[in-house]
Amino acid sequence: MDGISELIREYGLWIYVLLFVYCMLKSGNLPLFAGYAAQTQILDLHIVLVATFAGGYLGDEGRFFIATRFGDAWLNRWQFAQRASLVARDLLAKYGWAYIFLYRYPKGMRTIGALPVGLGSMSWGRFTVLNAGSAMIWTACLVSVGFVFGAQVEEAVETGWGFASIAFLVALVVLTVFAWWRMNQIAVPVPKVEEQPT
Repeated sequence: MDGISELIREYGLWIYVLLFVYCMLKSGNLPLFAGYAAQTQILDLHIVLVATFAGGYLGDEGRFFIATRFGDAWLNRWQFAQRASLVARDLLAKYGWAYIFLYRYPKGMRTIGALPVGLGSMSWGRFTVLNAGSAMIWTACLVSVGFVFGAQVEEAVETGWGFASIAFLVALVVLTVFAWWRMNQIAVPVPKVEEQPT
């Protein structure tokens, strides 16, 4: 933490910018450390909360937009992807709200988490409300845990924090595979791709 403290004092406002960009791209340890830094009064708690929330919210808004704008064109190139897309859309229609509140936490899921939702039938209005709620809970959890239990979190990260995150990822994958299997029991017609005359 001493090294981080020196960086914060040296770069000041840029640390908040870094926190914002980091939270746009991924979910990880930085918001925890930012909460810890706020507890030691190196960072301002209010700015940490705003930067973490804004990054978490806007990053997923961008990924949702990319998927809705370009996703169908990509899926239509491969027939096997169409089948997978139909099943995924059924899954998201039933469990999409829960998925939006869960995908931020497993290691590696945050970067692509909103893309499947953008490929589904969920409206932007519904997604943005759920995304905002999810980002608020995520921000409150990470920053407050860092703020209250900062020293313990620092020790946990050094002694194997990644294992818990990977275990959560495995649990989410198992649940997704089970839900996928259940949805696959329902016959989903695959649209035929008409051959273009040559």
